[in-house]
Amino acid sequence: MSLAVTSPVTGKALPMTGVPDPVFAQAMVGPGVAVEPAGGRQDALAPIEGTVLTLHPHAFVIAGGDGKGVLVHLGIDTVKQKGEGFTLHVVKGESVRAGQPLISWDPDAVRAAGYSPVVPVVALDAAAEALSGLLTDGEVTAGEQLFVWD
Repeated sequence: MSLAVTSPVTGKALPMTGVPDPVFAQAMVGPGVAVEPAGGRQDALAPIEGTVLTLHPHAFVIAGGDGKGVLVHLGIDTVKQKGEGFTLHVVKGESVRAGQPLISWDPDAVRAAGYSPVVPVVALDAAAEALSGLLTDGEVTAGEQLFVWD
């Protein structure tokens, strides 16, 4: 069953190779697309419908009904911010709909703290060929499709 994965944030789409972290750039946890977020305080949205499997102030995993997990990481090395500037709107184990606000954050504050605000959106443990229609260039709006996972 195909799964449409949408952008959690508004910004500029870029290939995963453009992420300044080898774990994401080399697709060690899975393939996907990254988004350089627009500035200002905003909500990160659920990229798929499912269950919140993992939840941190700076990252989350949503598992779809078919078991496919999508990781969204809000910035690079933002774990070092210890949750400062991130507001959670859901809890682990909660069922969410695609497009539901999960975490409020400010990419400008992440940048000001010396970290990259780029947002990798990863199809966990997927084969690269399982993804199609990857949006890797141009502007993207939160909720707009980034790729399809077959």
